[in-house]
Amino acid sequence: AAPPPRPLSPPLASPSPSSPPLPPCRRRMSAPKPSGQDSKGKGGGGEREGKGRGGKKDLFDHARSIVDPAYVEQARASRRTRDGIFKDLLCQRCLPKKPWDERTLSLFLAEIASMDSNNFADNVGVGEREGRVWSPFVRARHSGLAHGIGRSGDIGAIQPKAAGSSLLMRMATAMMLHCIRVSGVKSAKACLLLPLATGMAHLLTFSYLRLALRAKINVKKRSKGGGGGGEGPADGKKAEPRYVIWPRIDQKTCLKSIHSAGLIPIVVENILKGDQLETNLQGIAEAIDKVGAENVLCVLSTSSCFAPRAPDKILEIAKLCDEKDIPHVINNAYGLQSRKIMGRIATAADKGRVDVFIQSTDKNLMVPVGGSIIAGFDKDMMEAISKTYPGRASMAPVFDVFVTLVSLGEPGYKRLIDERRDNMKYFKEELGKLAAQHGERVLNISANPISIAMTIDTLVVDEKRGATYVGSMLFQRCVSGPRTVARGAKKSVCGIDFEGYGSHYNNYPHNYLVMACPVGLAKTDIDKFLKRFQKVIKEIRKEQKKLAANSSKEKD
Repeated sequence: AAPPPRPLSPPLASPSPSSPPLPPCRRRMSAPKPSGQDSKGKGGGGEREGKGRGGKKDLFDHARSIVDPAYVEQARASRRTRDGIFKDLLCQRCLPKKPWDERTLSLFLAEIASMDSNNFADNVGVGEREGRVWSPFVRARHSGLAHGIGRSGDIGAIQPKAAGSSLLMRMATAMMLHCIRVSGVKSAKACLLLPLATGMAHLLTFSYLRLALRAKINVKKRSKGGGGGGEGPADGKKAEPRYVIWPRIDQKTCLKSIHSAGLIPIVVENILKGDQLETNLQGIAEAIDKVGAENVLCVLSTSSCFAPRAPDKILEIAKLCDEKDIPHVINNAYGLQSRKIMGRIATAADKGRVDVFIQSTDKNLMVPVGGSIIAGFDKDMMEAISKTYPGRASMAPVFDVFVTLVSLGEPGYKRLIDERRDNMKYFKEELGKLAAQHGERVLNISANPISIAMTIDTLVVDEKRGATYVGSMLFQRCVSGPRTVARGAKKSVCGIDFEGYGSHYNNYPHNYLVMACPVGLAKTDIDKFLKRFQKVIKEIRKEQKKLAANSSKEKD
C-alpha cells in the first residue's frame, strides 16, 4: 500500500499559542504588492522573503507565481489557523475549547502519521516489525499508524520509529486526565490509557501491587501500624499478600481478575436497607482482621454498579485502608460520567487512601470496546504500573479516544455529562408512572446515580415463563440492555457459590428489571423503550388472563 501524501507545509508552523491567529474571515488581508516591490514597498525581488523555515520558500510561496497571490494568502491564513489549533492542543495538553471539525482532524492525523517511519517517503525497513500493512482498508482505518504504542519494557515508552504514534498516545492520555479532572477528581495526578478492558486493567493493577508489596513492605512494620495478628508471618520477613477483600457485586469480571492474578477473594456480603443494598463496613473490617492486614493485597471497592446495589461507601473504606495501611483499588467502570460518583472518589482520596480507580473507555466515552483508564494520585505509581505491562500494545483504543475527545471538545464533554444527569431524572419519573399503572414500582435506590430498577413481581406468567420472560420479550422487540433478575438464582463463579446471583444478595425480596441511564442515551430512546415495555406488559397480562380462564374451565 502506498504511504499517505506528505503534508502541504511543515507541520505546526504557526504563531505562538499566546496570540492565536484570527479565522480567515476576520483576518485583515493586505493587497498584493507589485512585482517590483518587496514587502516594505522598496525595490527588490517579486517574492516575499522569509517564507517557510530557515528563510526557505514553502508550497504557498511557489503557488504565488501560479495563482493570484491574494488567493494564496487566503489559503495560507486558513492553514495557519489550523496550525494554531494544533499548537494549542500540544501546548495546553487538555480538551480543546472548541470541537475539531472533520477536515482539521484529518489534516492533523496526516501530519502525525507522517512522523512514523513506515510513512517516510524513502524509508527502507528490514526488521521484523516495520509497520507493514497489506490491506489498504486496514491502513486507512488506522490512518497509517501501524506501530502501536509502548516498547517491550514499558507501555508508556516513546518509540524511536514512531514519533507520531507516541505523540498521539501522550496527547490522548493528557486529554483523558483532563476529562477525569473535569468530571470531579481534580486532584488526580496521572492516568494510563490502556488497550485493555477493565477486567485486564484490574489484573495489571493487582500484578503491580503484588510486586510492589513483595519488594517493599516489611511485615513487622505493617503489623505495628494496626494490621492485627491474622495468619501472616511475624518474623520480619517480606510479606506475600494474597487476599483481596471484595464487597460483593454480582459481576464476573472483577472476580475473574482476582482469580486470574492468583489471588484469593474474600467476599463480604452486602447489607439490605429498605430496597437498597449497602456496604457492610463491619464485615470488611472483620475480614481484614481475620487474615491479618499484612496478608491483604488490597480492598477492591465498587463505585458504579447495577441497582439495587448502591455504590460502596468508598470514603469509609478509604479511611479504613489508610488506618490499616492497605492499598485501595476502586472499580469505577462507568462512574466517570457521573459527577456525583467522581466527587465521592475525590473526597475519599483526600480524607483516606485511594491508590487507583479504574474505568472503561467504551462505557464512558462512547468508543468501541477494548480500552480502559487507570488513574491515581501518584505519578510514580502510574509509571510503575505502566512498566508492569508486558510488550507493546495496540494503538486502536487510544486512537479512538483521541479522535472522540478532540471531536467533542471540553464543552461537548460537559454537555454529555449534564444531559445524562437530566435524563436520569426523567427516566426515573416516567418509569415510575409506568410501573404504577401495572401494580409495580421503581425501587428506591437513592445512592445510585446511573442505574434504575423496577419490580416485576406480578409479571410472571407461569413456571416456564417467569421473571426472565420479560427480558426475552423486550429483546425480541429490539430493546437491548435491560436485565431481568429472578429471586433465588444460583451460580458458581471461580469456585465460589452464590445465592440470589444477579441481585448482589442472597435473598433479595423482589424480581426486578434493571436498566441504566448512561452517557449518550437520549430522551427519545427512553420514550421508545417505555412504549415497547408498555406493550410487553399488556401482552403478558393477556397471557395471564388466558391462562387463568383455561385454568377456570379445567376446574369446572
